[in-house]
This record gives sequence, C-alpha cells and structure tokens, in this order.
Amino acid sequence: MLAEKISCLGVNHQTAPVEIREKMAFSGDCLNPLVQIKEIPGCDECCFLSTCNRVEVLLVAEPEAATIASVREFLFAGSGLSAAEAEKYSYLRTGEAAINHVFRVASSLDSMVLGEPQILGQLKDAYRLAMEHQATGPILHRLLSKSFSVAKRIRTETSIGSSAVSISYAAVQLARKILGDLTGKTVLLAGAGEMAELAAEHLLAQGIGKVVVANRTLERAVSLARRFNGEAAALTELVPRLAEADILISSTGSPDMILRRDDMAPLMRQRYNRPVFLIDIAVPRDLDPGLNDLDNIYLYDIDDLQQVVEVNKGERRREADRAERIVAEETIKFLQWLENMELAPTITELRCRADELRQAELGRTLAAMPGLTPEQHKAVVKMSSALVKKLLHHPMLFLKSAEKPEDKRRNLLVLRKVFGLDNGDNGPTGR
Repeated sequence: MLAEKISCLGVNHQTAPVEIREKMAFSGDCLNPLVQIKEIPGCDECCFLSTCNRVEVLLVAEPEAATIASVREFLFAGSGLSAAEAEKYSYLRTGEAAINHVFRVASSLDSMVLGEPQILGQLKDAYRLAMEHQATGPILHRLLSKSFSVAKRIRTETSIGSSAVSISYAAVQLARKILGDLTGKTVLLAGAGEMAELAAEHLLAQGIGKVVVANRTLERAVSLARRFNGEAAALTELVPRLAEADILISSTGSPDMILRRDDMAPLMRQRYNRPVFLIDIAVPRDLDPGLNDLDNIYLYDIDDLQQVVEVNKGERRREADRAERIVAEETIKFLQWLENMELAPTITELRCRADELRQAELGRTLAAMPGLTPEQHKAVVKMSSALVKKLLHHPMLFLKSAEKPEDKRRNLLVLRKVFGLDNGDNGPTGR
C-alpha cells in the first residue's frame, strides 16, 4: 500500500538533548544532504528539514530496513555516535503515523513552544528546496501541500497561536493592554539582555515609533540602537530619558536597583502623569517595587510575566486538543486519497482492456455489415460504448465500496483476478 511507503526519520527536542542535536547540525542551504538522500537505494521521494530543534528526513520509499538504516546512518554520520545510540536518539514513523506527524509538525503541535509560527515557514522552505532539486514526487507534493492547509485550518479554527508564551511577547501583550495602540510610542531599553532585545523586536512589529538604548557601555548601546534604528544613551541618563518614554524594559544585571520610587515621583509631575509601563526582567531586580505605589506607573517583574506565560500555556494546551482532532480528521482524508490513488491504475487498466475488446468486436461486426448507413454505423458504435460503460459500472462500485484499507486491497485483488489483469488474458475475442 502507498501509505506504507511514507516514512519520517529524525531527531527532535523530545528524543535527543541539545548536545546530541548540535552534533547533527547541517549548515548551508541543505542542498548536499538532500542530494545525498536522493541517492540512497530505494528512495523515490524525499524532503529534508533542519532547524535548531529538529532534523528530519521525510521519505517515500519501499519499507525496507536497509533503506531506513542508510538514512539513519547518513543523519548521524558526523555525530560520532554508535549505531545503537543513533537508534536510541532517533524516531521512525511510518504510514499513518508519519502522515499524522507531518501535519502536527506543520501545525506546531510538535514544537518546543506550542503554537509557534516559525516551523511552518521552515517546512515550506524545505519543501521549496526539495522541489527545486526534483526530490519530491506526487505523494510528497500532495502530503506537504496538505500539511500547509492543515496548519492554516488550525490557525483559523483554533486560538493556538493567540496567547503569549514567551516572556518577551507577554511583556508586549501587557503593554498593549495598558497603553492601548502602541503606534508611535517610545520604548527605552536599559541594558542589552537577550529578552529585552526580543521584546523590543516584538514592540517594533506593533508599530513602536522610537527605541532608545541606555547601557553602561556606550559602544554596546550604539551597536544595539543601530539595529533598531534608534538612539543610544549612557545608563546615567536613564531618569531624564524616562520623561519621554512610554515603556521601559530593564535587564542590566546590575547588583543594585537602577530606578527607585523617589526618582520617578518628581518625573511623573513633569510627564503630567502620562502612564508609563515598566518591565523588569532582570535578576536581581533593576526596578524598585515601590514604583507600583505611584499613580499611572505600571510595574511588572519577571515573576509577573511568567505567571502570564503559564496561564497562556494552559490556554494553548486546551486549544491544542482541538487542533489534534483536526489533524486526526485530515490524516484520515489523506489516507483515503492514497487509497483512491492506488485504485486509479487498475481502473485505467480495466477501462483500456474493455475498450480494446470493444474495438476488436466492433471491427468484426461492422466488417460483416457493409451495407450500414452512416447513421446506423454511428448507432452501433454508440451502443457498444454504452454497453461497456454499463458493464463496468458495478465492478467500479465494487472496487470503491470498501471502507477499510484491507477490504479495499482484497477487492482490488479480486477484480484484477476476475478480469485477468495480471496474467495477460484478454478474454475470448473469437466467435
């Protein structure tokens, strides 16, 4: 059966720790891996996916142990791991399980961060590369194209990607709740921590108008400000710069607090009590908890943001249950398509065999009736076509009627035997 030829072999964050995945990293545009996989005996179609959390090969190949072993050997060739270790850290999914896996990967149900959107783009890039190098065929073309539509359906019918599940993005969501539309707002980064940078990137995507970077090392501030097309400042300028900022994201790593309640009280009068959102993602904390006692100051630390993330993760998990049902439904539909694809050659062969017989008998009949008018000749030809079509109607229904794969396979074998499709017997052609 065609479904049995589909396999997915790889490693991901669930089966292998990062030190193992690092050994399997493939650099460049993955052209060489794709070309090498295509050359493995038994491989009809393939697609290669490599991200920071997974390395996978999607195959259409005869389900031979030697083919799978060769693919696994290729994946772990530069890792220094033994064959037993390679098998331990990898997974192999075949048939229905492989189809289900591809749909789950595209829909981010198999991702480290449930609901993240990046994996779909990475899978599309892998598919594009496989097509460019003629590694895909009709089965992978249909499977991967379908995986993209499944992912789109899940995004449309569930809210799996709507809740923030990272500290940086949770900060942005809170900023929108407090300040409303962020278009044109000014954000001040104190320090140059990774999470602060990510938050700034998310804020820019929301239309933030200006980014100011304040850092102890001015050179670092200038470098980061250039990245955001913003301004650089010394950390000593933090309080004056807050007069114009709407959002402060602080992650300096300083042993002491860099902003206290008494610093902001006079500044709020200067700001005419315009609201300011303070995000403290430093450990130890950069910002005085007493700042929250002042009107129109909204201070959140990393624990507050983590609580938001955990609540949102729970919401995503609930949405994931709905998404899994969609994946299961679409997997069944794809299996049905594969089954119909298996029937197509037999249907075509049966129709061709029947038409050959019709043409042969029609030729003999017409030769014995030379006096027919053109209208009568046409009527005889039409009658022969209609008769064959009606005779094939019920065999076709029989072939398509089975619901279970094993019943379809049995009906296929029966029909081929009854009509002699496997032994070259064209049936009686003489009189």
